[in-house]
Amino acid sequence: MDLSWSAALSAQEGRKLAGELFEETFGYQPLDVWSAPGRVNVIGEHVDYNGGPCLPIALPHRAFIAYAPREDRLLRLVSPQTREAVDELDLDKVAPRGCEGEVIGWASYLSGVAWALEKAGYGPIRGFDAALYSCVPRGGGLSSSAALECAMAVAIDEAEDLGLAGPLSAPSDKGRAILVECARRAENEIAGANTGGLDQTASLRCEEGHALALDCRDMSVEHIPFDLESQGLALLVIDTRAAHSLADGQYGQRRADCEEAARLLGVEQLVEVEDLQGASEALEDERLRKRMRHVVSEIARTRALIDLLKEGPLEGSRVQVVGALMNDSHDSLRDDYEVSCTELDVAVDAARGAGAYGARMTGGGFGGSAIALVDRERVEETAQAVARAFADHELGEPAFIVAVPSAPAGKL
Repeated sequence: MDLSWSAALSAQEGRKLAGELFEETFGYQPLDVWSAPGRVNVIGEHVDYNGGPCLPIALPHRAFIAYAPREDRLLRLVSPQTREAVDELDLDKVAPRGCEGEVIGWASYLSGVAWALEKAGYGPIRGFDAALYSCVPRGGGLSSSAALECAMAVAIDEAEDLGLAGPLSAPSDKGRAILVECARRAENEIAGANTGGLDQTASLRCEEGHALALDCRDMSVEHIPFDLESQGLALLVIDTRAAHSLADGQYGQRRADCEEAARLLGVEQLVEVEDLQGASEALEDERLRKRMRHVVSEIARTRALIDLLKEGPLEGSRVQVVGALMNDSHDSLRDDYEVSCTELDVAVDAARGAGAYGARMTGGGFGGSAIALVDRERVEETAQAVARAFADHELGEPAFIVAVPSAPAGKL
């Protein structure tokens, strides 16, 4: 069976395609091209907005933005899908979702970053022309929207001489944390998706060859070596192509459930819950009990996996335990948090059946992608098993990526 692999653009290819789209659309050369990666979360799902730890890596798949500032407040935005109808916006009129001046669609992510930077005191921002070319799979749960925001953030940062990101050779973590907050605010208030900051942090603050241990209580980070290839392993990403959306209400409902559970338990965030059994007994509502149980157990799983990575290479019993943690994570997301779907469950079950050490959905859920930790020489075999399972269940054809920890947002 022929498999569909989602290829990443090289830095040169991305620069060329974004630059050509810019010149074709606007009739002059851009100032430069900036890019930012999508991400895959190894473990720690739906805990960022509960103050818990997460463990993402940056993907080699990136969003590229060719950019040039203007001398007015006009924003002109184009992508390959919109080249026949360029989005034109007045930055003075950009407003949060539900207000006069709200921005609908992909342009909300880009215009929202400029809006958020000004709200944070980094302005005034000049208008700009921008051409987007992205190879991050859309709707795949791999943070395609955060990649847009973060590419936009580093472009504006350098073009407006804000001095926040720093060069890739010596990134400013403090400044990048500010850009994360602006990108997150853009997604929350302008795009209308109430996410918790994991995606933007991964895109702006990951390191090549490392996983990012992110503590969402204070957004502090620790870079942990994550070189699976040298250990004979691979992280296979399975894009189910069952599109999901974080702005459709389901994500917001899960977050509201967690906030209500925390309120009833008398804590600010669920990360503060130390007695899972006691908390379960205290919550009378079964739905809230299940949501809380996932979050508290997922926090424990994530901390355990981070500790295992710090101990040394994934080999022997250590890789078996990591796989079990991943499996338990998916089962909890499926049963207690109820954010899985048929495509994700089929992908996970098929990967486990093919011998994966562990497999789980990744991202917000309701579609998107799953990941599987496999022996490097069994990547093709595992992908074939997943593709056959999709065909047997009469599902659409999945796509595959081998996730390699890659560079953060910047000018490659």
